[in-house]
Amino acid sequence: MNYPYLSYEKKGKASGASRILLLDKNERSSSAKFRIAKYLTSFVAVLSVSIITVAYNSADTISDTLESVRRQTYPYVEHIVVDGASTDGTPDIARRYGHVSCVISEPDQGAYDAMNKGIASARGDVIGLLNADDAYTSPYALEWVIQTLTAAKADALYADLQYVHRRRPEQVVRHWSSGPYRRERFRWGWMPPHPTFFTLRKHYETLGNYNTRLRLSADYELMLRFLYVHRLSTVYLPRVLVRMRLGGMSNASFRQRWQANREDRLAWQINGLQPPPFALWIKPMRKITQFWPLFAPSLARLQTL
Repeated sequence: MNYPYLSYEKKGKASGASRILLLDKNERSSSAKFRIAKYLTSFVAVLSVSIITVAYNSADTISDTLESVRRQTYPYVEHIVVDGASTDGTPDIARRYGHVSCVISEPDQGAYDAMNKGIASARGDVIGLLNADDAYTSPYALEWVIQTLTAAKADALYADLQYVHRRRPEQVVRHWSSGPYRRERFRWGWMPPHPTFFTLRKHYETLGNYNTRLRLSADYELMLRFLYVHRLSTVYLPRVLVRMRLGGMSNASFRQRWQANREDRLAWQINGLQPPPFALWIKPMRKITQFWPLFAPSLARLQTL
């Protein structure tokens, strides 16, 4: 597969690190940033990042997503857009961004199937997913991720997230403070915010991708499998990394929330586990403190268990 404007190389058996330098066409020949980065990677093992954006008829929001990745100061980034054969011009918008490495536009079996396609195409050492309703809060977001992962020598990372109004993204509606990682928190209905979840690509290769049997909770099942079942070393980045527009798949209606709760139970059973009887009922209750900070003191224990 051809990735325009992408310089990709592997240097040395000792480091085993992939280098992905993603600059626009003019910067490749003359940018001091490009020359300095090439020089430094001759001596330092640097983790490259693949960001996968899944989209379907997202012409009204995807520009914010693409722009938030384009602005990242971390230079070793591959951005893959997987579109489900949109009819509103979404893939055309994605192709207009020179930093986008690859646009796949074809019918799929849902968002998780599209995520798996993106993972199969990814070449970065670290994979993160940023959907077409999401955006990074800062140009330094990926620098924070790599610095924290590297310093902790961890396999996975997650951070905090804010839900924002769909038409007024500057208006924060919910604040998801994830808190420090402890494996047993899964037994109390906890999970990390999926758009803030990063892990090494090699773990998808050994532990598997998203389970497309689950239509609403495959992200929960994958993180349960990676972190709880296989005990990947995990680090918490205490920053708001992503802003997500309201209207996600499992939050769109009470009926879908009920279906997601049933799939949450199946996520444990798929992995040969029985969830504690109260865990899956506590899980949606945790959202109360995200909506109403006034109530947080009386419900704070839910955030820390």
